[in-house]
Amino acid sequence: MLKAILKLVTLSFLLWLPQGHATPIAVSAARIWPAQDYTRLTLESKHAIRYNMFNLNNPERLVIDLNEVTLGNALNNLPKLVGNDDPYIKSVRVGRFKPGVVRMVLDLKAEVKPQLFILKPVAEYGYRLVLDVYPVQPVDPMMALLDGTPGAASTPTATGNADDKLQIAKSLSTGTNDKPVPGSTMPPNPPEMRARTLIIAIDAGHGGEDSGARGRHGSLEKNVTLAIARKVKELVDKEPNMRGVLIRDGDYFIPLIGRVAKARKANADLFVSIHADAYINSKARGSSVFALSEHGATSTAARWLAKKENEADLIGGVNIAVKDPYLARTLLDLSQTATINDSMKLAKYVLNNLGDINDLHRGHVEQAGFAVLKSPDIPSILVETAFISNPSEERRLNDKSYQLKVAHAILGGIDRYFAQNPALSKPRIAQIDN
Repeated sequence: MLKAILKLVTLSFLLWLPQGHATPIAVSAARIWPAQDYTRLTLESKHAIRYNMFNLNNPERLVIDLNEVTLGNALNNLPKLVGNDDPYIKSVRVGRFKPGVVRMVLDLKAEVKPQLFILKPVAEYGYRLVLDVYPVQPVDPMMALLDGTPGAASTPTATGNADDKLQIAKSLSTGTNDKPVPGSTMPPNPPEMRARTLIIAIDAGHGGEDSGARGRHGSLEKNVTLAIARKVKELVDKEPNMRGVLIRDGDYFIPLIGRVAKARKANADLFVSIHADAYINSKARGSSVFALSEHGATSTAARWLAKKENEADLIGGVNIAVKDPYLARTLLDLSQTATINDSMKLAKYVLNNLGDINDLHRGHVEQAGFAVLKSPDIPSILVETAFISNPSEERRLNDKSYQLKVAHAILGGIDRYFAQNPALSKPRIAQIDN
């Protein structure tokens, strides 16, 4: 009799539960990554969450209903994660809407273009429900450079009117050929004689959901690369007629092809991607510089590293169903031979300088199919500053003086490159909206 009663109670409980899962889904973690380009909100769980999303206007709101989800600590604490400086989200409200449904309401600062999608488990992550909140009008890297970067050479201030910005844009985008004078002993393209401002795209590897490699003492590659990238930009901006553009200037994720696209939209002359290597053997050490290869990797290690770096999109989380809204133009399918040759020259100069401050993992530039280096018209290199998996090098990577030495080594390679390879005029001109 008792067994029959227990069976009846159990059956009644199972019938009461929402259909689709034996138990409601618990959200194990909630994260928000604000950035100028977009804000990402992530809910992690052991099972995929079913959802429904719609917009409300006056005021602008985004409503997401989560089916078969329990209202636990991660969701209850989500409103606390929204910062005042978030460009797009004003606040978040979470509560039980009806049996079996938790409702999230995002109060927005302006009209947005949201993307909501599911990522399958990868690396240390379970299922992730990802919301990307994009502005209706994508941020233009060139305009961001004009509006937000101090020290714009000797041009009018970036807070000036449209005519001022047009003049700045022209100085960034056009100029005359800087051919060396035959018989001259001067560098062919000294900084003070450059006819236009050179743009250096500085890419801090990883970011946001994708933390990159982790050191023995807990250091995250994404933090080290951003610290070094910011120092490189500071040094570049001090150079006459040279400006640095940070592809990532905060803790957020950018797809690999999105990094290339941002550099091209900023009309960059060079692209430098900064990383901190890792290997299963903690004794591995030294700095390396890589360029793109069209014909396979130059070593097994280079092939392994390129595969690992190219998996950043899987970990960081790309919505494969929708094209990145910032890819305004399809990357050209051109032969990259000339660009790769220039990339090799830049890589050699940077590698030689790194050899003055650290051991070199290998004594030469290596090549592999790094997705982030696949710009058809911008010489691009990937710098592995040191092995974060090596405890002694991990300590150096967190040392500000070493970070500055790395930044100087990169800048020295850039200066040497332009001294030997004059920057030519570019046909592209930035478009300024009045």
